[in-house]
Amino acid sequence: MLLAQLLKPEILEMLEAREWNELRAFLTAQPAPEIAELLGDLARRDRVVVFRLLPRVLADEVFALLDADLQNELLEGLASDEIRALLSGLSPDDRTALFEELPAGVTQRLLALLPDSQRRETLTLLSYPENSVGRLMTTAYVTVRPEWTCAEALEHIRLHGRDSETIAMLYVTDDRGRLTAAVSLRRLILAPPETRVAECMEDHPERALRSLQDREEAVRVFRKFDCYALPVTDADGSLLGIVTIDDILDVAEEETTEDFHKLAKVRPIETSLRRASFVELYGKRIGWLVGLVFMNVFSGAAMSPFENLISRMAVLITFMPLLIDSSGNAGSQTATLVIRALALGEIRARDAGRLLAREALVGLCLGVLMGAAVFLLGWARAGAAVGLVTALTMIATVLVGCLIGLLLPVGIRALGLDPAAAGAPLITSLADISGILIYFSIATLVLHHWAAGGAP
Repeated sequence: MLLAQLLKPEILEMLEAREWNELRAFLTAQPAPEIAELLGDLARRDRVVVFRLLPRVLADEVFALLDADLQNELLEGLASDEIRALLSGLSPDDRTALFEELPAGVTQRLLALLPDSQRRETLTLLSYPENSVGRLMTTAYVTVRPEWTCAEALEHIRLHGRDSETIAMLYVTDDRGRLTAAVSLRRLILAPPETRVAECMEDHPERALRSLQDREEAVRVFRKFDCYALPVTDADGSLLGIVTIDDILDVAEEETTEDFHKLAKVRPIETSLRRASFVELYGKRIGWLVGLVFMNVFSGAAMSPFENLISRMAVLITFMPLLIDSSGNAGSQTATLVIRALALGEIRARDAGRLLAREALVGLCLGVLMGAAVFLLGWARAGAAVGLVTALTMIATVLVGCLIGLLLPVGIRALGLDPAAAGAPLITSLADISGILIYFSIATLVLHHWAAGGAP
C-alpha cells in the first residue's frame, strides 16, 4: 500500500523517461504485495510494461496476488511465450484459480500453452465441483514412508522438495498411496539420523480434508486445528494434494464478503466494488429491491382493516414508525448474531429450542424497557390510553422481531440453504407487516375497552 500511494509519482517519472534499468532495480527491491498493489493503480498500458520488467520469480509471485480481472488484463497484453512461462511458474492451485475465473474460450487457449503434465494436472483440478476443496488443493507436496530413516527422508526432501508448496509438514503414505499420518520437518531435523519416520509421526489422518468437501467446511477445519496446511484425500483415504493457509484465508475473505452482500440483499459481486460496472451493480441489486417492494405492499394491506380506527385516532400514525422500526432493528440484531454464529459453526439447527427460549426472554426484557420509555412519550402526547397502546405494542413487536430474527435464518439453514439469505431488509419487511397487525390490533382492543369504561 505504501508503494502504491507514496512512490507512484516516481515510478511514473521513470516510465515516462524510459529508465528501464533503474525501474527494474527499484521494483526488484520491493515486496511482492506492494508491487501487486501498485499494478492495480496503474493505467493498463503502464501495468504491462511494469510487469514485464519484473524478474521471473518475482513476476510469478506478484501475478498470483492479483485479482482475476487484473490477471486477465495482463495475459491479454503478453506474448504467448511470456504467458507460457508465467503459467508454468504458478502453483497448481493458483493456476486453477485463474482458469476458473476466465472465459471458457480464454481457458482453452491458455491450456494449450501448458506442457502436457501441467495441462493434465490443471484439468484434473478443474474437474472438481466449483466450491469444493479439490479446486483449492495443490499437488506440489512431499511424501515420505514410515519405514525410512530420518536421514533418508531428509535426502528425499532435498531431491524433491524444491517445487513443493511447503515442506514444513511432510505426509506419510503407505505403499498404496493412502495417508497414514504427517510429520513435521522440525522433528525430522532434530531426531537422530537413524530414527525411523514412524517414530516421529505426530499427526493423524483424521486431520485431513476430503476433495469433495465444501470450502467453507475447510475454513472451519483450519480454524479448529490451527494449522498451516492440511492434506486432501479421496473417499478411500488416498492422498490427492494439500491445501495451505494462504488459500484458506482467501476463501474466508470471499465467503465473508459474500455473506455481507447477502445480508444487505445484494447478489454477490464477483469483482471488487471499484472495478464493478454500472450494469453489474444495477443487476445485482434490482432483483431483491423489487421483490421487497412487492412484499411491503402487504404492509399497506395490513392497515386496511383498521381504517376506521385510524380516521378516529390519527395520532396513532405518529407512533407507527417508532414502533415498527424498533421491531425491525431488534430482529436485524438477532439475525446478524445468529447468521454469523451459523457461519462459524457455533450453533446448529438442533439448538433452535434452547436458543428460542433464551431469545424470547431477551426480547421480552428489551421490549419492557423500551415499552416503558414509549409509554411516557405516548402519555405525554395523547394520554394514558395511547401510552398503554404504545407500550404494549413495543413489548410485543420487539419480542416478535427477535423471534423472527432467530427462526428465519435457522429455518433456512435447516432446509440446506444459506442462512445469509435472511438479511436485514427481509427481516425488516417481515417485522413491518407483523408490527402493523400487532399495533392496530392492540389499539383496537385497548381503546375499545377504554371507551367502554374499562379504564381504571
